[in-house]
Amino acid sequence: MKDGNKNIYFKAYGIYVGFIVVMIVVLVKTMSIQFDGAGKILSFGEDKLPIRMVNKIPRSGEILDMNLVPLVTSISFFDIRMDPTVIEDKTFDKEITDLCQGLSNLYPDKTARQYEDDIRTAREKGNRYLLIRKRVTNEERKKIAALPIFRLGKMKGGLIDSIESIERKRPNGDMLSRTLGYFNDQGKDVVKVGIEGAYYDYLKGSPGQEIEQRISTGWKKTGKIVKEAVEGADVITSFDKEIQEVAHSELERQLKSQEATSGCVIVMDVKTGFVRAISNLTRDKAGNYSEKLNHAINAIEVPGSTFKLASLMAALEDKKVRITDSVRAVGRYKFPGKTFEDANEGKGYGRITIKQAFEKSSNVFSQIIFNAYKSEPDAFLSRLDKFGITKPLGIAISGEGIPKFNRPGDKKGWSGLSLPSMGIGYEISMTPLQILNLYNSVANNGKMMKPQFVQEIQRHGETIKKFDPIVLNNAICSPETVRLLKLCMEGVMSNGTGKNITSSLFTIAGKTGTARLLDVKKGYDGEKKSYQASFVGYFPADNPIYSCIVVVTNPKVAYYGSVVAGTVFGAIANKVYANTLKYHKAINENRTRSTETPLFKNGHRTDIFNLMNHFKIKPIFIDPSDWLVGILEENKLTLKNLPISKDQIPDLINMNAKDAVYLIESCGMVARVIGFGKVVSQSLKPGEPIFKGGVIEINLH
Repeated sequence: MKDGNKNIYFKAYGIYVGFIVVMIVVLVKTMSIQFDGAGKILSFGEDKLPIRMVNKIPRSGEILDMNLVPLVTSISFFDIRMDPTVIEDKTFDKEITDLCQGLSNLYPDKTARQYEDDIRTAREKGNRYLLIRKRVTNEERKKIAALPIFRLGKMKGGLIDSIESIERKRPNGDMLSRTLGYFNDQGKDVVKVGIEGAYYDYLKGSPGQEIEQRISTGWKKTGKIVKEAVEGADVITSFDKEIQEVAHSELERQLKSQEATSGCVIVMDVKTGFVRAISNLTRDKAGNYSEKLNHAINAIEVPGSTFKLASLMAALEDKKVRITDSVRAVGRYKFPGKTFEDANEGKGYGRITIKQAFEKSSNVFSQIIFNAYKSEPDAFLSRLDKFGITKPLGIAISGEGIPKFNRPGDKKGWSGLSLPSMGIGYEISMTPLQILNLYNSVANNGKMMKPQFVQEIQRHGETIKKFDPIVLNNAICSPETVRLLKLCMEGVMSNGTGKNITSSLFTIAGKTGTARLLDVKKGYDGEKKSYQASFVGYFPADNPIYSCIVVVTNPKVAYYGSVVAGTVFGAIANKVYANTLKYHKAINENRTRSTETPLFKNGHRTDIFNLMNHFKIKPIFIDPSDWLVGILEENKLTLKNLPISKDQIPDLINMNAKDAVYLIESCGMVARVIGFGKVVSQSLKPGEPIFKGGVIEINLH
């Protein structure tokens, strides 16, 4: 082989081997990124700093009500650090004093001189990761970024900010807290409670990856993102915050007045089964009420007289009775080992029809059901099974109580008293939600819907999953039975135990219930008597839209269902009716959809964005500020910055009351609100100096 050819071969082999070496180096360096501290071992030179890959925390999705009002949101907290070595000498000397004064104004726990000493020392020692402040909010972070030197950015101003944690917050306090729930991962033990737990896979998002570098003071983020974090999706619940607030406040008011142990309220949309409100309150030792347990979903107790609807439904379906049949309501109904009494001190009501017995909630139903099914008690239980009330509803939220029904043949549970007891709602246990679903089915003309708490999952305003109404049973009973049951429940309100629960604007159908609770040690014969008062029904009776149940446990002042629970039902129904436009036909008739862009109140960008998503409006410009003012010109919307200063009275004109009060209280002042609508005037002019404890009166119209 000639020498020239040999040289060519050697060069080719050299290039090939060199290429292989380069590929190996690239592969090794890439793998080193995957392991904590591996960069230090695999660095080629002492000047190379160790690196590692860390997760980038995603922002969890929000939980919203049906109108996109936040119920659970995520608040980001940031660590603010500084690399003073990148700042030019001239800029540093000129602006360091102003920077430190600005930091001291924001955080007075350190003087400007102390900040300056720390920064100068770090600059001299080459500290490129000086901690300025931990756990600052996004609002504070933006103010820091606007300070001298820092406004030059990371490369020239040395500002380094990174998310330290993201925390879940409930802007409405304790309201709905038990149903909203939480997700807690403790390694082996994963606790999933409420909506947060049930829909955590949607809410959690997907973590990203970023590179950290090790310096003398520890690990610091380099700003190099390998994989962006994906924010969690938003869960749109079925709750209506306005109805929820009414249910919560009315229940709490009554519990306090009755000094009750606990109570719950559920409001459900009749046609769809979507739950519009749910409140659970328990009394603590200090006499305060809070959401500790979800009584509505998991508390199984004897329903008492509200179960008479199921008893009558079974007897009618099996053609055992007619509502016009007469019975002797003598007041005391004796069975071997037990006597049941009517609520009027056992005086009875004389000879009345079965419809009247239902209206007056007479315990003659124990006798009616016993006589109808004593020779075939299995038939009674079989009919209840067909109604679908003897098994759980299978709701998405965990912890649903399992209904308990004694059955013939049960050695411990069944006795000669079981059938008459079950006829009036004893020797069985159900949750308030399960009882409500039965009544909702009657209101819905026999169609049983599955209760649901979530309507939709969205990401960035786009629907990724929709939850349609689910039918559990198309017809739990015949149309004729439904018609008769509705007549009986309407009679309760006009002639029976619910006469005190009235409305001049619409009719109500329902049933009262008063149940004696079992003493764990002494049964029902214990000296210490405790009761559960309940009312369940729907409204308006002629065209049902909402069904509702109210349960109050162990009230101390009174214990009858009509007085204790019925008044809460009535208050909720009246307020919901007054505030719901769909009841008022004249307002909704002959509507035409406008093509014009609506006017926006000034406010926070989150609320405005939610409105824009809802109405599918796209502005021509959006300022990157938290507080925005909407400017409408030629049917086009522009969102511009609404200046908010910590030291000056904000401009509150055209804001809603919520945003205006928030800004006033954030300044350390007190808001006095007059009227409804949007702010049309304020007692202190925008731009005037803020003084702590001062009062700003805002007029809304």
